[in-house]
Amino acid sequence: MCLSADWMTIADDRLLEYIAKHETATPTEMAESDLVRFKRVHLQRRCQKLYQYGLVRQVGNGVYMLSEQGQQYLDGELDAAELKPDEN
Repeated sequence: MCLSADWMTIADDRLLEYIAKHETATPTEMAESDLVRFKRVHLQRRCQKLYQYGLVRQVGNGVYMLSEQGQQYLDGELDAAELKPDEN
């Protein structure tokens, strides 16, 4: 069971699951799939937020992949409420 934080939205778990399944993904790919039913702009914002908190990594050109912390979160081994955002 994922341990989410108050800064997270329902879209976050969906996009993390999508990225885990596909290894890498863009907000556009996720928005066009049947698995993540949110608009691209919203997913783009959420990917940036998850990047700030270290749950995804930016590969380049708008492509994201799951970080080690992101996998730990999905496995229920990490409480996202304990994460602090990277201010840089």
